[in-house]
Amino acid sequence: MGRDKATIVFRDRPLWQHQLDILRKLEPEMLLVSAQIDPPWRPAGVEFVADEHPSRGPLNGIGAALARAKSDYLVVLAIDMPFVTPGYLFGLVERVGVGCGVVPMIENRAEPLAAIYPRETLIDFAQALSGDDFSLQPLVAKLTAIGKLQALRVSDEEKALFRNLNQPADLDLG
Repeated sequence: MGRDKATIVFRDRPLWQHQLDILRKLEPEMLLVSAQIDPPWRPAGVEFVADEHPSRGPLNGIGAALARAKSDYLVVLAIDMPFVTPGYLFGLVERVGVGCGVVPMIENRAEPLAAIYPRETLIDFAQALSGDDFSLQPLVAKLTAIGKLQALRVSDEEKALFRNLNQPADLDLG
């Protein structure tokens, strides 16, 4: 996009505000924003979590947020996925099991940036960050195989919820 996606206006509001409003509907214990630097738009009451290893992408952000989280589960929602609804996230919350989070799956590909991770995965994120593959897909596959994540098939109707805003033309999707 050529600039901080969080500040891009979508449906008359910046993306950061849109996403935080969605998450607030879940009534979380705390809200965290993970980024390389503390964003100037971050509202009071939302904690900043610094990326310890900025070159390691979302893997790093989720790991850092898991380390900071006080609850047993971390709901992750990417800033550029404004079509995910509170209702869909509530549906994910309902499927969480003891020590087992939920990750949506479109065909054979996980959607790890709109998922729920149990605190128990912190060790797995730390191990992945110490390696040389920082893709979330292999880690999510491992977590699913060992029972720390449950894969949830995304229906054809739900696929539209996972559209990303990656280019200026994507803003016309709204």
